[in-house]
Amino acid sequence: MDHTHGSIYQTGFPDLYCQHVRWGPRWIDVKVKGRYSFTNAQRIKWPQWEQKGTGIWIIVDATEEEYAKLFQPPNLRDYWKKSWGELPDIDKLLDEIRNERLS
Repeated sequence: MDHTHGSIYQTGFPDLYCQHVRWGPRWIDVKVKGRYSFTNAQRIKWPQWEQKGTGIWIIVDATEEEYAKLFQPPNLRDYWKKSWGELPDIDKLLDEIRNERLS
């Protein structure tokens, strides 16, 4: 297991990257149950990663129940708040970013 370290050049990465012989790689982000948020970079990057096949697992406690989530499919969508809207369509998101830069 490796901890990730962000900087002004690396934003949006989950907290942990783990590798298991049987279960494969896991990008894991640790949140506080009921009081979590995603950074803007996470809201942009994680759906892109998901569309390319990179899973994000969220856990909110140090319990066996939470750890068991790591042996199930990625659960990013379970933690995406309705107030943020739908998970963004990446092509639309990139078009918006391009349009903002042109204006």
